[in-house]
Amino acid sequence: MIRVGVIGAAGLAGGELIRLISQHPELELTFLGGSSHVGRRPAELHPGLRFDVGLTVESVSGDIADDLARRCDVVLLATPAPVSADLAARLADRVPCLIDLSGAFRIRDPELHRRWYPSVHRLDGLADRFVYGAPELIGDQLPGAALISLPGCYATAITLGLAPLVFGLGLTLRTVVVDGKSGSSGGGLQLRTADLHALRHGAIAPYAPTGHRHSAEVSDFLDRGKPGRIGTLAMSAYGVAQVRGLLASCYVFTDDDVDTRLLQRTYVRFYSGHRFVRVRRHTETLIPVPDPQAVLGSNYCDVTAMHDPDGGRIVVLAALDNLVKGAAGQAVQALNRRFSLPEETGLTMQPVMPA
Repeated sequence: MIRVGVIGAAGLAGGELIRLISQHPELELTFLGGSSHVGRRPAELHPGLRFDVGLTVESVSGDIADDLARRCDVVLLATPAPVSADLAARLADRVPCLIDLSGAFRIRDPELHRRWYPSVHRLDGLADRFVYGAPELIGDQLPGAALISLPGCYATAITLGLAPLVFGLGLTLRTVVVDGKSGSSGGGLQLRTADLHALRHGAIAPYAPTGHRHSAEVSDFLDRGKPGRIGTLAMSAYGVAQVRGLLASCYVFTDDDVDTRLLQRTYVRFYSGHRFVRVRRHTETLIPVPDPQAVLGSNYCDVTAMHDPDGGRIVVLAALDNLVKGAAGQAVQALNRRFSLPEETGLTMQPVMPA
């Protein structure tokens, strides 16, 4: 069994990690950490988890690296980016494998990182050692990796949506405009006035209308790829009246010639053998897809690409559950690849619909 520790066990992603790890046939949960709720059991913190894992939340203050190295083969950080940066500096090279779910190490370029994460101070050189944990795109780099940084939820959807154009067709994406809509769970458990039910219910809230740090993350990653390239990527993000799920609508302007049939063939071929990306036709089901409600509770990302000749653009839609494929599920998927397990192990649950 692979021994797993989760730090940030009281948060939404932490609870989802506990749920997935506890039903994984090859994983054993051996440590739960946090800065608050010390001494409490997971079932007290997450009402859906009635089972007893025999653990309580332990403090992660002080020098815990040696203790974690004895108890864990892999440690997952479901913590805010400043906390992850501090913990990574303390745990790197001391625990066998560290997987960070925060944004602390997603953007490799130091200047770009400082712009979007000004309060996250990283140990010099540490970011360059992290593997960007997108299993479908860099899976061959995951086996044996000591440090893994997971993409953000929006970044996962956008990158999986655009990768076949950049890496598969080798297009130059002159301009990409992303319209993102996500549920309230994307903001975590922080108490903010704008997230009160009386204000959030029924709302379409433009919380980041002129930029989002996940767009910088996508550009930073795709810029390192070949053979295509990406020019300008602009993003607007909106909060909508649901709890889970997000939809990234990507409007791509390119001078290269494409058509819908070529796009469909390219996407099917690019994701052949990748179980968790489902290439969809927009009208193949009773409701138009991709739709976040068609992936809730699962590790799937649904993707559709269409050519809009009148608008001179490619329209790429990508939907996922932000707490599963956008966080905890992708963490387990990356962990599976890291330890050379079948990628789908412990992640075969189908979507719950309606939800």
